[in-house]
Amino acid sequence: MSNSERPETQAFRELEGLVRSLGDELARFRRRALVAEGRLGELDNGDEPAASRPRRDRLVELEQENDALRERLEAATARTRSMLERVHFLRQQTQSGSR
Repeated sequence: MSNSERPETQAFRELEGLVRSLGDELARFRRRALVAEGRLGELDNGDEPAASRPRRDRLVELEQENDALRERLEAATARTRSMLERVHFLRQQTQSGSR
């Protein structure tokens, strides 16, 4: 960079480089999106490759397991809240009895 270069020119060059790299990055994202849309189209049409069937089955299995774990977590949360309410009640009883 030359010291004699005007600040506007320097800023324009920086902006030009940023726009160029942004364009390259946008092109990469577009390619990835097109590939993903193509794969999604294959899956929607039932043209799923045999190699991906085990992954799909595993995904279904994991989703079911996740649902079961979520239910267990909700039940544990409810039990914890109940126990906490009991502790608060007992603490209140103890404090009012000691007065």
